[in-house]
Amino acid sequence: MRPDAEDLAFFQANGYLLLKGVLPAEEAAALRAEGEQIIDRLAASHSVEATWSTADQVGNGSATTLHHCHDVQFQSGLFSRYLTDPRLIDPVAALIGTPNVQLHHNKLFIKPPSNGSPFPMHQDWPFFPHANDSTLAAIIHLDDAPVDRGCVRVIPGSHLDGRIDHLGSTDWYLPTDRYVLDDAVALPAEPGDVLYFSCLTVHGSGTNVSDQPRTTWLLQLRDPVDKPTVDRHRSPGQGTMLRGENTGDAPPPTTL
Repeated sequence: MRPDAEDLAFFQANGYLLLKGVLPAEEAAALRAEGEQIIDRLAASHSVEATWSTADQVGNGSATTLHHCHDVQFQSGLFSRYLTDPRLIDPVAALIGTPNVQLHHNKLFIKPPSNGSPFPMHQDWPFFPHANDSTLAAIIHLDDAPVDRGCVRVIPGSHLDGRIDHLGSTDWYLPTDRYVLDDAVALPAEPGDVLYFSCLTVHGSGTNVSDQPRTTWLLQLRDPVDKPTVDRHRSPGQGTMLRGENTGDAPPPTTL
């Protein structure tokens, strides 16, 4: 499903685009089941906790938890195959305006029921700044993400403000008195929906207070000619071409 002219105009004006039914529900369910197995397997030997140190900025004062796996393609052949799936990656090429799409990193997230951790409002660029700000997130929803499961929230048009100064030193966030999570636009989603947004789009997500988990797969993608300006947030799979050719002179993939 490639974005049409109306979709592209919406993305340029708002900084995000939610495409419905990119993957059939049964494929999303298979990825969800695989993801649950990955987390269970990894949790047997080390921590899979990923709650931000700044999550309490938007929480309700109670402890929350978040399970994750970085670089999921090294844990599962199924996820590896989907990394280059045209249904997921072709829209990225259209949105960033290049036929060439390169992987920066990817993460599987599971917000457990009752206390799944929130994400404070932020832009993505402070975590991995690039010269041209071409990096774009694709959040693939593997189960239902209604408001009570802590769906993503965005501030439409915030990408037009450019880079905004953040608080924090590693888990950056925006001042909570100016960027209120509950005031942002909620984007409920269903299994197989994909949310695309710019690294400059202000976004966050609430606590999962439901009795069901919320499972998503996050891809961070870029134009290969766009160079990182700070050497951080490295990934073993960084630099992998998912579509087209490496037309840039960015460094080759590096190890942690």
